[in-house]
Amino acid sequence: MAGYVATKLGSPTAVRPKHVTESKLVKWILITIALLFLGLLLVLPLVTVFEQAFRKGASVYFAALRDHDAAAAIRLTLLTAAIVVPLNLIFGVAAAWAITKFRFRGKNVLLTLIDLPFAVSPVIAGLVYVLVFGARGWFGPWLDAHDIKIIFAVPGIVLATLFVTFPFVARELIPLMESQGTQEEEAAATLGAKGWKIFWRVTLPNIKWGLIYGIILCNARAMGEFGAVSVVSGHIRGETNTIPLQVQILFGEYKLAASFAVASLLVLLALVTLAVKSLIEWKFAQDHKESGDK
Repeated sequence: MAGYVATKLGSPTAVRPKHVTESKLVKWILITIALLFLGLLLVLPLVTVFEQAFRKGASVYFAALRDHDAAAAIRLTLLTAAIVVPLNLIFGVAAAWAITKFRFRGKNVLLTLIDLPFAVSPVIAGLVYVLVFGARGWFGPWLDAHDIKIIFAVPGIVLATLFVTFPFVARELIPLMESQGTQEEEAAATLGAKGWKIFWRVTLPNIKWGLIYGIILCNARAMGEFGAVSVVSGHIRGETNTIPLQVQILFGEYKLAASFAVASLLVLLALVTLAVKSLIEWKFAQDHKESGDK
């Protein structure tokens, strides 16, 4: 009864009724199951990657990374991410701004299209680009006549990666901007501020952490994408292989140490991404707490 009264009065020290309070045994069983699950499916594979990568020594590890094909795959992966992430940043901000700040016909259609890469297999996306830009595709003859290569070249890899990554920034920003509403922008407009000034001085500071979070996720997916890139790349050694494709080739040739050495780069990227993600979430919580205290 005391717990019920405390809850009704909104007391921060409300007591949970005994019939919904788990015993210590149940609590530790649940914690143990969660830790075992994470250990087997997350920690153990990560440890195995580095163990296999360094099994033959550090010299073999770094030699595998300095290999011409591996170095070319790393450069292509970084180049693809350097092109894709800024384009997704522009699209994500523009789409989120349009959806949350304006009313127009077709808004639901736009939201559905943004979510499309989550529903379509990356392999299917790659095949679509082959049908459109391939030698026998819709634009294939015209591209060939003008000596323009998209499929089995860098442009095709960039297009395929763009398709699978463009929802990340927009989908991080849309719920955040919807929750913030339009009151601050409207107040700034009432005071005489124009569109770009409102964006830089009002909107951007409010969405900065969500924007950075979306960029991190987009970058991680761009560097780790396999399915769509595999279809459009042609697997040309030293030219169109990204890091995931290079790992597959090395593993298929039973060069385990080299394949795990290259794979360790993606694991490091994932760990850095998680660390930055946690830092951003902590910083966002701190900013939110400070603004609440004010």
